[in-house]
Amino acid sequence: MRLFRRRPRTHHGDSADEGPDPRTPWPEPPPPAEPTEAAAEFWRHWHSVLPDLSAALGEGHLPAAETLLCDAVARMHPDLQLSLERGQRALYALVVSGREDPALRPFTDAWKAAAPPDDAIWEFHDSVPPVPDPAGVTVNLAGHRIALADVRVVAQVDEPEGVVDVAVHHPAFADLGEAERAAMTFLPLEATLGERVAAQRLRRVETAVAPPEGTISLGELRDLVLGLPGIVGGAD
Repeated sequence: MRLFRRRPRTHHGDSADEGPDPRTPWPEPPPPAEPTEAAAEFWRHWHSVLPDLSAALGEGHLPAAETLLCDAVARMHPDLQLSLERGQRALYALVVSGREDPALRPFTDAWKAAAPPDDAIWEFHDSVPPVPDPAGVTVNLAGHRIALADVRVVAQVDEPEGVVDVAVHHPAFADLGEAERAAMTFLPLEATLGERVAAQRLRRVETAVAPPEGTISLGELRDLVLGLPGIVGGAD
């Protein structure tokens, strides 16, 4: 929350020039630290708050758990994004993502390189990972329960470039606003492929409000994209 500077209360005989001008621009935040140094500082903070973090998650207080880490992520770089998720191999997953912004890659690389090894409780991701089965995911959005199992995709492969152009359709699109349609166009793709593979291998992404012809499921899209040359190790 941004606070405003308050002019000190003046009394009779005081100079009207005392105190800061309330119109003074708010100072710019300091630039991020060097990536390796910033990552090391984050992990020092992580170890100091881990008992409180575990307690908050154990009690189901996700916002309280995220609050313990938000400032530490922002100190690495204010444009990084944090999320706490259910893990794929561990109980929990901590994701610190730069949304595939090249300027943020040094920070997420340094953060991941300094991370503790994954264990039974925590796994760490420097981009949003795919879900094991997107067809089993249901999203609550704008009063609608939207099953990703009902998403259909038209995919056109550019083999020389190793990329895919897609149009995404869901029957609920007709009842959603433009912003919600946009969110539900990209969310299934990241859930299916993971943030990094989606950014690297999907070139043009469109929203199809009317049911298109020649569609495939999200699972078939995953198989198609992971079959492109140059994909190593699967989706994230």
